[in-house]
Amino acid sequence: MSKDRATVGTDGQPLPILPPERDARVWARACRIMFYTPGFLALLLLKVGEPAGFGISIELLMLASMSAVVAVIFMGSSATGTGADASSRTGVWSGALVLELLAVVPLLTAVPSLFHELANSKLLHDAVAGGAGAAAAAASAAVPSADVALGASELIPAAAILPFMLYQLAGYGTLHFVLPKAGNLVANLGILVLIVAAFAANRAGNFGAEKLLVGVLIAAMIVLVFHGVLKLRRMQQRYDDFHPDKATDKKAAA
Repeated sequence: MSKDRATVGTDGQPLPILPPERDARVWARACRIMFYTPGFLALLLLKVGEPAGFGISIELLMLASMSAVVAVIFMGSSATGTGADASSRTGVWSGALVLELLAVVPLLTAVPSLFHELANSKLLHDAVAGGAGAAAAAASAAVPSADVALGASELIPAAAILPFMLYQLAGYGTLHFVLPKAGNLVANLGILVLIVAAFAANRAGNFGAEKLLVGVLIAAMIVLVFHGVLKLRRMQQRYDDFHPDKATDKKAAA
C-alpha cells in the first residue's frame, strides 16, 4: 500500500488510482458489530418462528453476519512490510468491499420488510392482548390480530439506504475505485431499485417475487465482490511494478 501517489509509471502509462490507506482497526470493529447484531437478530427470529415473511429476512441477516467473518479474514491478511505482495497490500480494501456489498446491502434489504413483519406479527399481538399464562394464551387465541396502522412512518427504517447511496456515489465506497464513474452509478442505482422492488413485493405478500429479486441482488453483489477484489489486486500489482521509486531503487542497488 503505497503512501505517495505517483500518476505516471516507468512505462509512460498512467498508474491506477488506488484507494487511500485505511485504518484496519476501525474496519475490524465494524466487522464485529456486523457479525453480532444481524446474527443475534436472526437467531431471535428463528426462536420466534413466525410469521412466514421472516424467511428471507433471516437469510439476509445470516448472510450479513457471515460476510463480516469473511471480511475479517481479508483484513487479517493485510501486510505492508517485508514479504508483502499485491494481495496482502489490498487486504483491508478487499475486506471493506466484502463488508460493504455482502454485509451492509443484505442488512439494508432485510430491515424494512423485517420491521413491517414485526409490527404486524400475530404472535406479538396475541402476547400483548392475552397477557401471561396458559389461560390467557388460550383466551387470546380467540382474539383476532389486526395490522398496526403505521402509515408512512413504516418507511423510516428504509431511509438508511439514502446515506448508503451517498457513501457510495460521493467517492467514499471502495467500489468507486474499481468501477468507472458510470459503472459505479449504474451498480448503485441497481442496488437501490432491487431493494425497493423487494420491499414492495414483500408488502404485497408476493414472497416468491421477493426471493427472486433478492436472489438477483445477492448474485450481483457476489459478482461485484469477485470483480473488485481481483481488480484491486491487479491495480496494486501494476502500481508496484511500474512505480517510479522502484526504478530508482534498482539503480541505487546497481
